[in-house]
Amino acid sequence: MNLGGAAKVGHSSGSTGGSLVRTFVGLAIVIAVIWGLYWVLKQVKSSREEKASGEGLAQLATLPLGTNRSLQLVRAGRELHLVGVSEHGVSPLRTYSEDEADALGLLNEIEPDAPVSGARPAPSGAVNKLIDDLRRLTVRK
Repeated sequence: MNLGGAAKVGHSSGSTGGSLVRTFVGLAIVIAVIWGLYWVLKQVKSSREEKASGEGLAQLATLPLGTNRSLQLVRAGRELHLVGVSEHGVSPLRTYSEDEADALGLLNEIEPDAPVSGARPAPSGAVNKLIDDLRRLTVRK
């Protein structure tokens, strides 16, 4: 029983070239969409980042105390603020005037415009005493 007769099977030589062109055009569109999304996300990220501006604040020194804990000495105008930083937040510990900090020797090792190098000078006796006092207050037993 022959229901439809013999089917004609033929291959067109032009269909292979058109299929390749469609594939490459589709690939180019996908790459363009990915690049466009990357560019848009990069613009959004850069607009959300906070940029430091002005010269009123400067980090002068850092002393790591343990995992995710440190002391930071920050200059805010003519005052120096010693703050404790941990995973739970930032706690103000002490505020020094410029004259008081200089008398304690906190500014002797720190030059605000000096480049930061790998070697740190040895802290003075007053700084060592301050650091020891702070360690006694902040270390958990």
